[in-house]
Order: sequence, then structure tokens, then C-alpha cells
Amino acid sequence: MEELKELYQQIILDHNKSPKNYGKMVNCTHASEGYNPLCGDRIKIYAKVENGVIEDIKFEGEGCAIAKASGSIMTALLKGKTVAEAQQLFEEFQHLITSDVRSNVDTEKLGKLAVFAGVREFPTRVKCAGLAWHTVKAAIEKKDEVVTTE
Repeated sequence: MEELKELYQQIILDHNKSPKNYGKMVNCTHASEGYNPLCGDRIKIYAKVENGVIEDIKFEGEGCAIAKASGSIMTALLKGKTVAEAQQLFEEFQHLITSDVRSNVDTEKLGKLAVFAGVREFPTRVKCAGLAWHTVKAAIEKKDEVVTTE
């Protein structure tokens, strides 16, 4: 587990410093905005969905390293996935970050997402890690309200 903690820290820092798919998308078909009032994270998700497939996805916003890294990794994973696959990944991610800290993490199944198991030790950070995911879920479902973690 110590190895996973070190990997967690390194990946979070790397994706915070150089986030993937960061920026505004002008030709999006789906968009949503999210806000975490606890620590001030704000994120906007843009997606181009065609025939049930996420053809392209970007995010922009400001916030803590965990929120930014989560958005970066999430967008990289969801690009090219179907909406159904994205919803499945949302469920798996939610289970990961809210599960008991003593439960085992299936690193093989979760891949890069497994590093977020570390937020389980810091309950206030669960909302930071989950913000991008809740926001993309709202975008895919075309919900027209700001997503909040409260």
C-alpha cells in the first residue's frame, strides 16, 4: 500500500502541473459546470458526443491538485468510450473513493484510477476527486444546473 501512496502523490502532482485535455471546447455537444464550495474547486466539462460515443472531451477550471488531476485523468480515460462505459467508470470511481480505507484495491482493473484510493484516507478530499466525475455525469445527462459537492 505504501507503493500506491507514493504513486498517488506523483501522479497527482504530474497531472496538476500538466493536465491533459485542458482547455475550452467550442464545438461541444454536452457541457456542465461543477463547484466544490468546501475548497473552492470550479470545473467546466466539455464533451463532443456522437452516436453514443465520447469523441472528444476537455475540461477547464481552477482548484486543488486532486480536483485538477482527477479531471485530467478522467478526460484521458473517457475519450473514445461510450456513454454507457463512462457511466460504468463513474460508478467504479465513486465506489473506489468512498470505500473503506482497509479494503483492497484492484489495481489491475482500475488502472490509473487506482491511485485515487489514497483520498479515502482524507474524507474531505473525496469531494475534490469526485467533482469532475459528477460534472461529466451531469454533462452526459444534459442536466442544466451547476453540479455541487454539497
